[in-house]
Formats: sequence, C-alpha cells, structure tokens
Amino acid sequence: MAAEIVNPRSDSDSDGELGEQGELGEQGELGEQESPFDPVFALHRGGKMAIQSTVPVRDKDDLSLAYTPGVAKVCSAIAERPELVHEYTWKSQVVAVVTDGTAVLGLGDIGPEASLPVMEGKAILFKQFGGVDAVPIALATTDPDEIVETVVRLAPSFGGVNLEDISAPRCFEIERKLQERLDIPVFHDDQHGTAVVTLAALRNAAKLTGRGLGDLRAVISGAGAAGVAIAKFLLEAGIADVAVADRKGIVSSDREDLTAVKRELARITNRAGLSGSLESALVGADVFIGVSGGTVPEAAIASMAPGAFVFAMANPNPEVHPDVAHRYAAVVATGRSDYPNQINNVLAFPGIFAGALQVRASRITEGMKIAAANALADVVGDALAADYVIPSPFDERVAPAVTAAVAAAARAEGVARR
Repeated sequence: MAAEIVNPRSDSDSDGELGEQGELGEQGELGEQESPFDPVFALHRGGKMAIQSTVPVRDKDDLSLAYTPGVAKVCSAIAERPELVHEYTWKSQVVAVVTDGTAVLGLGDIGPEASLPVMEGKAILFKQFGGVDAVPIALATTDPDEIVETVVRLAPSFGGVNLEDISAPRCFEIERKLQERLDIPVFHDDQHGTAVVTLAALRNAAKLTGRGLGDLRAVISGAGAAGVAIAKFLLEAGIADVAVADRKGIVSSDREDLTAVKRELARITNRAGLSGSLESALVGADVFIGVSGGTVPEAAIASMAPGAFVFAMANPNPEVHPDVAHRYAAVVATGRSDYPNQINNVLAFPGIFAGALQVRASRITEGMKIAAANALADVVGDALAADYVIPSPFDERVAPAVTAAVAAAARAEGVARR
C-alpha cells in the first residue's frame, strides 16, 4: 500500500480554535449553527482525515523507487499479470464510502457536500475499528444509473464499496446493480450493518430468556432500507415470523399501494396474515424493532407478550423511551450510546470488510453476514445479561472476532480468492 489514511491534526490547528473574531479563514462569517466555542466545529475544522505516505521520500534514491523510473517496473508487471495489483498497490486494503447525500443520518436529503462530515466519520471508523482504509466519495447525482456507472468506473482503485446514506428504494436497485457488475464486495451498511447487529443482539436476548429465534414473532416499524434488510435477514436466520409496518400500517399482500420492494416484502413476511396498524400487530408479539423515527404508544408495548424484547433504535429519540419499555420488556436496546445495548453499525461493518478484504472476497454473502452476527453475539459470552446482550464498540475483541468469522465463511462459501 502506498499511502495510509490518517486522522490529521497539524500544529496550526491542534488547538481546534477558529480564526480571529470567530471567522473560518477566508470563507466568510460563521453560519447560524456555528460557534467559535463549539467543540464539534473545533474538531471538524480542516476535516477529520488525510492521506499520508507509508514509504519515505528522503532523497533522489527514494524518489526513484517510489516514482519514476522505479515505478515503471511495477506498472509493467501489473499490466502483464493484473492480479499483482493486489500485492503492489493499496487496492485490496481500501474501501470507497459512496453516498449521494439523500438520506444522511437523521437529516435526510442534505446533498453531497453536507454529507462529507458523515462520510469522513465513516472512513475514520473503518480505520479505528477495523484497520481498513476508506475514502469518502460524495456524488453530485441522485440518478441510480449514473451512480452505478460512476462507481463501476472508480472500482479499479478499490477493494470494496460501502454504500452509505442513499435513500430507499433507490438504494436497493443501486446495490443490486453494482453487485451484478463488480467482482468486489458491495455493501449497503444502512441495510446490512444494521441487520447484522440487530440479529446478534436478538440471538443473545433469546438465549438469555431460554428461547430460540424460531420461537419469536417480531414486528418492525419502518419499511425503508434498514427495515427491509432486517426483516429479510431475520427470516434467513430462522425467526418464526416477522411483520413490517410503514406509515400506512402492516405491509401485507392485500394492500394496493405497495412499491415493488414492499410487494416482495409482503410476499415473504407476515406469515400470520396480519393487517391494520402497527399497534394491532404488537399485541402478543415477542419482539419490537424500531427503525422508523416514529413513536409507539406505551399501551402498544404493554400489549406485547411477557418477556418481550424492545429494540427502539431511532436516533436521537427512540420510538419508545427506554424507561417506558423497561416496564414491560425483558430486554431493551436503542441506537443511543447513553443507554445499555446500543445497536451500533460500527460493531459490524469494519470487521465485515476487514474479513472480506483479507481473503479478497468477490462479494459479501448472506452466510458471511450471519457469521458476523454469530461472532458478534459470541463476544458477550458468559457476561450475558439483560443490559448486556451486545458488546460495546470499544470492546477490542469485536473486530478481530468478526473479521475471522467473515473470512472463514467466505472461504467456506467459495467466494474467497486467497
């Protein structure tokens, strides 16, 4: 690898302060939300990452090796044997983090430039938690075909593609087309990262209460990227039944207003044949999974089966407050770091990509994702408790466990190339 992505802090901005009179260099006055005393803006000033050489260039001999004429030998070797690109460039160690800025965190469609702080953040999480280099790429188009064509043309530089914060239902089409056209892992983290961590937490919650996935009926609030992926993944993992609700109620085959994605979802979910509201579906349900940002009445949570699990994952405001959920549920999880059992994608995507890149996998399979979820659940081990069904993102065992499990699964499924 010829360069390393790092978290920069030069001497000139190490104190994190803004310029004189609170100005941002020569870029104009502070915006309404900016403050020279806000540590968030101080941290982000100048960006959160940079590219740094991993080889020295101290004199003409170093220069002749790192660049011309020496580099021509490597280029010629790769031209003759294209697979050598993995040995003599950074390709197999770097991921493109691609967005169009249409579904950024809880901010929605804020555009590519405004998405960059999040994409930079994603890149430094890849490095911090998985040892994987990543490059933020924000695209000035929302057309699915244009996004696909752009990423396909960029792909020779990367070992994998992480799609990020692209709105549904476009994200499904974009991911599918890229997976069909590329021979490197393409992974939409908003879908699959969330699903992997949810399954890991659910496995441990079931284990804690003496049940298996096959004993559980789940209801998911939200039929966007995360909700669809979680529903499919739980079915793949063997849950008894799952129903998904959108703003108009349960996604069921008797509805005539469904998109193509939701029609397919209706076909494979809701074995109980439920219809009507989310609240009605929760009566007697074992699991509530919230990825909608809406609210759920306390009475609906109270109507769930004894020993229920409530995973209210909307940020910053869970669909039901954890204090309320604890009155009725055996296990409560949220998407927030200030409550126990945080369902955080950073538990999954760094290790998943690290494992896939380690074996040069051509794609990320369902088996690799299930292996990641199982490995993540196993990290908890004998410490399993109602307030500890999922490990902390700062648990140093997480990334190595997920990486090893994903690499082994890739080999077992025949998608590894080394």
